[in-house]
Amino acid sequence: MDKLNKKQQNLIVIFLKKETIRSSEVHAELVKSGDNVSLVTVKRALSKLAEAGILTTSGSGRSASYNLSPAGRILAEVDAHEYCAIEPDKRYGLNRYNFALLAAWPPALFTGDELKILDGATAEYKSRTKKLPEAIQKKELERLIIELSWKSSKIEGNTYTLLDTEKLILENKPAAGHDRKEAQMILNHKDAFNFVRSSAAQFKTITRKNLEDLHAILVNNLTVGLGLRGKPVGVVGSIYRPLDNIYQITEAVGALGAAVSRAQTAYEKALIALLGIGYIQPFADGNKRTSRLAANALLLAHGLAPLSYRSIDEAEYREAMLVFYELNSAMPFKKIFIDQYDFAARNYAAK
Repeated sequence: MDKLNKKQQNLIVIFLKKETIRSSEVHAELVKSGDNVSLVTVKRALSKLAEAGILTTSGSGRSASYNLSPAGRILAEVDAHEYCAIEPDKRYGLNRYNFALLAAWPPALFTGDELKILDGATAEYKSRTKKLPEAIQKKELERLIIELSWKSSKIEGNTYTLLDTEKLILENKPAAGHDRKEAQMILNHKDAFNFVRSSAAQFKTITRKNLEDLHAILVNNLTVGLGLRGKPVGVVGSIYRPLDNIYQITEAVGALGAAVSRAQTAYEKALIALLGIGYIQPFADGNKRTSRLAANALLLAHGLAPLSYRSIDEAEYREAMLVFYELNSAMPFKKIFIDQYDFAARNYAAK
């Protein structure tokens, strides 16, 4: 995928805020922001974006108007922190599920330079794990599982420390003064990772069955209903409301699986799963946990390094997800994914 330039991204931001507008209105917005570009130049730029599938058009002549396509939304460069600083009810994002989004997902979202970073990290990972002694491999795998279980649970508000988590997983000793459910959440992560590692062949793509199987392990003994939900759920701090119809949720999971299958690389597949499962919210609870483990399942199924999320900033993670929910922009989370994959591939030596 070729990266859009700064001027093109500035145009996309206008459409995120205004939705359907004419070229003259786009020109007025640019002039208001201090850009003395001509109307002819604006029209030319809009035509190029339309030819690239970033914009859609309606009408003709002076009445012609433009709208941002689903693919354009995915590629929009958004400052997630700045956007999320706006009070939820004053944001300009979407408050409903975008049915066209997953079908429009580009099969190659990463640029050539980004793929070089990812492939370079993978090459180092494979080189270090090629002839790893069994004892070291076991230790490294334990470290990965501990750090993944700790950080993924912490993102969900779990108060266990990394040391608490290590003692729980290695010695089966829950930390004093913590709710039983916190220990259960962490142990479920360990079981879920072992499941996707031993069942890698099942996760070449995403299906309703493998998602439900994975989710059931992650919410074991946590009083969470199993299977696709039949009731509405909300997202804290967001104007976005996921689908509330089980038939539409089922179709959305199918669309997600199709998008994952179309993706050209396993990195793309994992990123789509991370964002798509969170966006659909197919379960009553445990959706983000399921998305993180499903992404690892896809990476492992294709012989790549799994993510621990250890170095992730939880606030940055939440903001990037909110931007995807409300604006459908994958760009903030794509950066997080690249950083986390590069970190994991260069810091763990476990297959």
